[in-house]
Amino acid sequence: MLLWPSRRTGGAATRAQTPALLKGLIHGPNGRPMSPSNTRRRGRIYRYYVAREAIADGYDSCTVTSVPAADVEDAVLDHVQKLLAAPELVARTWAAAKREGDEITEREVTVLLADFATVWSELFPAEQARIVQLLVERVDVQEDALEVRIRAEGLASLVGKLRKDERRAA
Repeated sequence: MLLWPSRRTGGAATRAQTPALLKGLIHGPNGRPMSPSNTRRRGRIYRYYVAREAIADGYDSCTVTSVPAADVEDAVLDHVQKLLAAPELVARTWAAAKREGDEITEREVTVLLADFATVWSELFPAEQARIVQLLVERVDVQEDALEVRIRAEGLASLVGKLRKDERRAA
C-alpha cells in the first residue's frame, strides 16, 4: 500500500480536486495566458494563476507574477452576477436569443437570469467551470485592475438551457 501518491498520479489527483475556473481565460498584463498552479503547505492547498512570462523569463520580468486563484475567481464571479442583472446585458441577451430563433420575452430573460444567480452556489464545481467558459470571453489582469469580457451569445445559450430545465421541472 502506498502512503504517498506517485508524482505521476499525485499531480493529476490534486488538479482534479482543485479545478481552475479561469483556465484558458485569464491573461496577464502582457496579454499572454496565465497558468493555474498550486502549492501545498501544512496540508493546505493554495491555488493561484501564474504569468507564463514569469515562468519562462523569471519573476523579475513581469509586473504581475501571480494572483491568488480564489480572489480573482470570486471577483470574476461577482462581476458576472452583477452583469446578469444589468438591463443592457439583459437586452443584449434577449436579442441574441431571438437571433438564435428562441421565442422568449425580455421579462422571461430577466427572471431566468435572476433565478440563475440564486442557483449558482448549488452547482458542482465542474458545472460552474463549464458555465464560466460559456459566459466569459477573457479576463485581463493588470497591476491595479481586472477586466472581464462577457459573451452575450453565451448568455443566450445559458438562458435557453435554463428555460428548457425550467420546463422539464414543471
